Amino acid sequence: MMLELQAAGCHNINLVTPSHVVAQVVAAVAIAAQAGLRLPIVYNTSAYDALDTLHLLDGIVDIYMPDFKIWEQAPARRYLTAADYPEAARRAVVEMQRQVGDLTFDERGLARRGLLVRHLVMPGDVAGSEHVLRFLAEKVSPHAYVNVMAQYRPAGEVSHDAFPEINRRPTRDEIAAVTQLAGDLGLRLDARR
Repeated sequence: MMLELQAAGCHNINLVTPSHVVAQVVAAVAIAAQAGLRLPIVYNTSAYDALDTLHLLDGIVDIYMPDFKIWEQAPARRYLTAADYPEAARRAVVEMQRQVGDLTFDERGLARRGLLVRHLVMPGDVAGSEHVLRFLAEKVSPHAYVNVMAQYRPAGEVSHDAFPEINRRPTRDEIAAVTQLAGDLGLRLDARR
């Protein structure tokens, strides 16, 4: 299938939330590479990845594209039911950066290798955006590439008042503040529309 996608003109092989099938991914990429696969392999993840899993992917994944969702334990427990998410995400993002470095592009502007971190702006800053961005700039890379995402919309239990503090979209000011901070920290922003 990877070779078919390459023949069809795809720019990369994007594996979405693949941590539960990493062994199969490693085997499949080896077979495809021997048959001529040249596309970058993208590992598209929540960043809730074990280091052992990421070590298996060292030298296989070209582009890591993790979400860094929440900085602190209490909101991670409340919204993700995973109090250990922040620490796991910090470890994972550092390891991803070690493996692939800063994001690089080819002459057409297509990503070829590196780390691209996505961060969703949440109402009332429940995600701890400033902490996430400072961590990226200070502990990951001063040239980290960040996609500040503004598309949060309440749905499901949130829209039924189970989580009233996030039962709204982020304001333009909240989004602008996070984007401004990322720029002020020197992070490279994904400004594509």
